[in-house]
Formats: sequence, structure tokens, C-alpha cells
Amino acid sequence: MSEESVVLDRVAGVCGELALRRAGADFEIIANGVFLMDTRNGESERLMVSAAADRMPAGGRLLVGGLGVGFSLRAALDHPRVGEVVVVERERAVIDWNRGPLRARHGDALSDPRARCVEADLLAWLPAAGESFDGICLDIDNGPEWTVTDGNAALYGAPGLDMVAGALSPGGVLAVWSASASRAFAARLAERFADVETLSVPVPRGEPDVVFLAKGPR
Repeated sequence: MSEESVVLDRVAGVCGELALRRAGADFEIIANGVFLMDTRNGESERLMVSAAADRMPAGGRLLVGGLGVGFSLRAALDHPRVGEVVVVERERAVIDWNRGPLRARHGDALSDPRARCVEADLLAWLPAAGESFDGICLDIDNGPEWTVTDGNAALYGAPGLDMVAGALSPGGVLAVWSASASRAFAARLAERFADVETLSVPVPRGEPDVVFLAKGPR
């Protein structure tokens, strides 16, 4: 990055050390010294949400796994087909940052009455909640093959995908954000869903971001 980064906060989180940095006019979230996300663009995160919401019934319920810098939640609230959003985030610091220095970047989306923020690990919360959703968007890791913690890998394997599919309403849609393509993950989706798409989103540097879409559980 050309801008000098300044650490605004550093905490011990569920996934290890988390840091919020400011670089010029933008914010960055770092996990264990590895870049996780920032406020520079967010185009692919917004595409993930809009692609799922476009395929939902009007007024549908959308689950967003991972709060990040709030771009996905904001996109969900702005979409005309979304009636309610539940966002699940396991890191208390990320929630606090979104209610603090990141708030202006997403128009204080967490204060919207249509949004409910749950502080929990999605892998534990989803099967216990007993709720169903018309759309589920997963933006928890850098992708199925690049997880923040080793335990998250279970979400993208057979049991995790079965769990997620079971939480979808009939005709519901799953969208998964990834920093890279994964044929193996696409194949696992195709084993469980009748309709699977892979959307490619060019980025300024490196491989395109990818959004996996899956609908119609088999």
C-alpha cells in the first residue's frame, strides 16, 4: 500500500490477534498479521449480496455470514427484495468497529431496524437457531481454500454445506465470496444444488474475486 498505515486498535479475538488500521482515507482489518479486508472497494461483496437477493422472493429474509466492514450488510439493506437481514459475526471487535470508526462507511447499517446482528460463530449458531432464510451469503473467509482459522474449513466441506442447505427456504439461494476460484468447491456445490454459477469480478491486482451461487437443493 502506498499510504502509511496507522494501527487504531489491536485486540485478542476468537481467530487470534485482530487489528484495525487506517491507511490514508481507508480502513483495513488485519487478522494475525494477514490482510483480511478493507474499505477501498467492496464491489465483489456487493455483487455477492445483489446476486443472491435478485433470486429471492420479495420481502425475503437474508442471512449474512461475516460483518466485515459492513459493505455486505449495507448492500442487503439497500436491495428492494430484502425485508430482513440477520448478520452473524463472531468477533466482538469487528462489531464494535462497525459501530464506531467504520459506521460512516456503511451509513450506520447496524442501526437499521431491519437488521439484526448476532455475535456468534456461524458454525455453532446456524444449526441451533432453527431459522430458515431465503438467501444466505457467506463472507467469512478469503474463500473456501483460504480460511481465517482452520476450524472454518468445515463450513465449506460436505457437513457444512449440508447444514447451510438445510437452513434455506424452498427455492432459497446460497452465495459464497472467495478471493480465488475453486473447482473442488464448485463441484461440492453441484453435488447438493441443481443450479450452480460462478461469477468472476476483476480486481485492480491479482486474480479476480469469485462469487459462487447455488440454488435448488437436490
